[in-house]
Amino acid sequence: MVEHNEIHCRCLVGGQVQGVGFRPFVYRLAVEEELAGQVGNTSEGVRIDIQGPSAAVERFLRRLRAELPPLARLTRLEREDLPVDNTRHGAAFRIVESTGRSGHSVLVSPDVGICGDCLREMRDPADPRHGYAFTNCTNCGPRYTITRAIPYDRATTSMACFPLCPRCAAEYGDPLDRRFHAQPVACPVCGPRLWLVRTPDADRGAPPAREAVRAGQALAEAAAVLRQGGILALKGLGGFQLACDARRDDTVARLRQRKSRPHKAFAVMLPDLDAARACCRLSPEHAALLCAPEKPIVLCPVREESGGLSPLLAPDTDSLGIMLPYTPLHVALFDALARETAMPPALVMTSANPRGEPLCLGNREALARLRHEADAFLLHDRDILVRVDDSVTALFPAGQAGGAAPFFHRRARGYVPRPVPLDLADAQSPTVCGTGAQLKATLCLTRGRDAFVSQHIGDLENLPTARFYEEVSAHLERLLEVRPELLVCDLHPDLLSSRWARERASREGLPLLRLQHHAAHAAAVLAEHGRTDGALAICLDGTGLGTDGIIWGGEVLSMELEALRWQRLGGLSPFALPGGEAAIREPWRLALALREMLGQADEPASWDGTMRPPVDAWGADAQLAAARTTARHQASLLREMLRWGVNCPLTSSCGRLFDAVSAELGICLATSYEGQAAIRLETLARCPEARPLADEEAADELLRPPAGDDETWRLDTPALFAAVQHDAARYGAATAALRFHERLAGGLARLAARLAAATGFRTVALAGGCLQNLLLARLLLRALRARGLHPLLPLELPPGDGGLSLGQAAWGLCAWKSGKLPPDGVD
Repeated sequence: MVEHNEIHCRCLVGGQVQGVGFRPFVYRLAVEEELAGQVGNTSEGVRIDIQGPSAAVERFLRRLRAELPPLARLTRLEREDLPVDNTRHGAAFRIVESTGRSGHSVLVSPDVGICGDCLREMRDPADPRHGYAFTNCTNCGPRYTITRAIPYDRATTSMACFPLCPRCAAEYGDPLDRRFHAQPVACPVCGPRLWLVRTPDADRGAPPAREAVRAGQALAEAAAVLRQGGILALKGLGGFQLACDARRDDTVARLRQRKSRPHKAFAVMLPDLDAARACCRLSPEHAALLCAPEKPIVLCPVREESGGLSPLLAPDTDSLGIMLPYTPLHVALFDALARETAMPPALVMTSANPRGEPLCLGNREALARLRHEADAFLLHDRDILVRVDDSVTALFPAGQAGGAAPFFHRRARGYVPRPVPLDLADAQSPTVCGTGAQLKATLCLTRGRDAFVSQHIGDLENLPTARFYEEVSAHLERLLEVRPELLVCDLHPDLLSSRWARERASREGLPLLRLQHHAAHAAAVLAEHGRTDGALAICLDGTGLGTDGIIWGGEVLSMELEALRWQRLGGLSPFALPGGEAAIREPWRLALALREMLGQADEPASWDGTMRPPVDAWGADAQLAAARTTARHQASLLREMLRWGVNCPLTSSCGRLFDAVSAELGICLATSYEGQAAIRLETLARCPEARPLADEEAADELLRPPAGDDETWRLDTPALFAAVQHDAARYGAATAALRFHERLAGGLARLAARLAAATGFRTVALAGGCLQNLLLARLLLRALRARGLHPLLPLELPPGDGGLSLGQAAWGLCAWKSGKLPPDGVD
């Protein structure tokens, strides 16, 4: 007989609930509470049917939210009360098969670093998975990179070709086992296998007979290659990586030569936190982020002694990108190295993408594309279906986020495809595609209340990266089972992302909106924080086409997202960009342009080659010496270009201002990678001898009110530059670099305060790639708060172009909601 207090209800759960141990978790809770019913994956989400005493049911529902598995995330839990089913009284709870193929609302988990349980098994000689390089469970392992389609079952992953052995099948089918329905589950008997190919044998491509290949042999040979100073290409989680000994100058120099990467920093993988602490000054927040399930690269301050690491790893900066082993393959390789080395192993671990192209995925592809870069290849037979690079993070500037929140430089592995929830959308909202920018490109697709920003794609400057862009678009649409109903692209018509959007809109008859670059930056930050009312935005980056023909990059905007209104109210005063894009590669041109504006006919004293650069590593830089010679020889020609206005477009770019100051101080006159001049300038500003301003100067003196046809308030760029010259002559380059940061932040804050008083907006979104300069970000936050303003930095996405596609998508959703779509399909 059914008890009078028995109830029956059905719950539909949406979120990150597939491949994360959610169903066995539900099963265990139901068994512990002695409830009847079932749980299963459906096209709408995970459906839970439970029946039992009302107190037990209510307790089950409370625990369902409070005791989630480590990787599970709930975005929706809908409850429906049903009549009690008398036939279920006393029945067992069970897990049922997945149903449904479309319209789903479950989320595929990002790839997750190895968990403590799997690590213990790998290091237990008595365990069947001892040393096995593909160990995983429901709490860790590959997800996004091996998933072909939804629902997330083994048949739709690259593990489909590995039939389970009896031991693994028993674990996979046991609801109380932590490998229950762990789709990548495998062991040495039935799972993927390793082999090693040395470069002279690379043309053969195939491994020897499997019976003759043991993971231990391949790992031992790979470790020997690294110990002998070789460069190893290994098949990682989202693509191939190049590894070498991070303690050997000759090996790091050889890797730089082979990759044509003379200065840009390399990331380093270290075996554990103790090894990381020996090399870097780690705060508790650094340590927590390094050990988080996502296992990102974390930028950490380097110790002076640096634990024996090569000084060639990051010659431009006093920070180093550190990561811990995040796959069992990395763990097994480090264990093999540790058996033969006295010091803890340290490996450069960098993306295997020659000439700025996408990561290599397949074995044959890597053997062909990396044959001139790697001495050996550590390969395996589990296919990678999706290219995903490592995520790069720093710690949030003080006061922005609690705990170990990442501040993204690059958002990819471990975080994608985790969605950004949008308060401005609802379940019936259309699917909008934000097509992103040219550099650090991403795509954004919306589905209902969620925005899915793709992994970092790269710079859209070659055909392979353009194909990768299309590949990402197709895969995201397939995974989310959506098709765009509206496209939003950048205002610049010649960007590859803009052309792609235009061609697709024409081909499929879709409406297309264009949004100015910095307005998209502002919209991204405000949408993430749920701010659709009026706000200001300070957007500081390299370049973006403005509405007035000037190349913008240092702007203060007003933005009312829901009302689809934005306006540029202020920014840096424009200066010349002599030679156009050549000035981006050669910052000395920018320094001369600003000197010309100040009426100075000479070159900086720092260019004569007699002054010792403030950082010793830069003094040995042959590129810097060559750039000094070039600048001196071409200075007169450049001045003629400036006087006649030949190929000298105007820019208000904050990034270009950083470049000009870096060149003026003689620390970077020509760049080998984007942001190099600014990175050196920030590093110099953090030198111990740098002296801050004694008190805040009257930055109002730098403000210029609207004049003539220009309706915007301006921060006087030549005056900022002249202050740098004064400080350098009186106090030295390091103090000049620090005080430039301080004056810029103070001037922008005063400008924002003046505009806040005029508009009534007290919230200030901060966006643009210059905000990845943490010194500038901290100074801006402090200066804005001191004036009673409420600054916002992005929490979920990079402040630079990697987050811009979200702003485009948010703008498109607001346009659709308001009905302000172009009548002919294109705005």
